Formats: sequence, C-alpha cells, structure tokens
Amino acid sequence: QVQLVESGGGLVQAGGSLRLSCAASGSTFSINAMGWYRQAPGKQRELVATIGSGGSTNYADSVKGRFTISRDNAKNTVYLQMNSLKPEDTAVYYCKASRWPNSYWGQGTQVTVSS
Repeated sequence: QVQLVESGGGLVQAGGSLRLSCAASGSTFSINAMGWYRQAPGKQRELVATIGSGGSTNYADSVKGRFTISRDNAKNTVYLQMNSLKPEDTAVYYCKASRWPNSYWGQGTQVTVSS
C-alpha cells in the first residue's frame, strides 16, 4: 500500500501563487508516475500534470506555462508550483501515484482563487 498526504492548499487572490506538496509513504519502491488532478464542484476530476520516474512531464493545456510539476525521489514527494492563478483553478487538488498494477490517491487539498 501507498499512502499519500497533500499539503499547501489555501485561499489566494487571482494572480497569486501556491505550492502543493504530496508526500508518499508505505510501499514507495517502484512508484512510477505521480501526478496532480483536480475536481471543481459539479465537474469531473481532470488531469493537471503528471511526472514520470525519469522526470518526463505532461500538462493540461489550461495550466501550461503557469504550473510546474516536480518530484524528489529521495523524499518520495511530488510538488506542484502554481503561478498566475485564476478563479477557474479553484478546485480540490488530488495527488496520484502509480505503482503497477495499482494507483493510489491522496485525500485532496482545497485551492480557492478569489477574483
């Protein structure tokens, strides 16, 4: 089993920045991809960004150029630096870790961007 704990969410004004962290514990060996997803009220959960074990990244078009995902394999932690935040970025942000054949989710952290 892998446990994921997110932190760093909060309330910020439009144009501001936040940095999310997700620390993995438990059976963290052979974790492959890690990523961030988000779910706004009344909407489906959507991909924000992913990062492979080798550092390859993938971003949703809506966050390209504003968000940066990174990971520290020694600390089993993945980060999401969010800049130039917009009200439409308001959502619960979830961390996901993939270790074949399973995927694990964190409990989520709320990000609210005021206009």
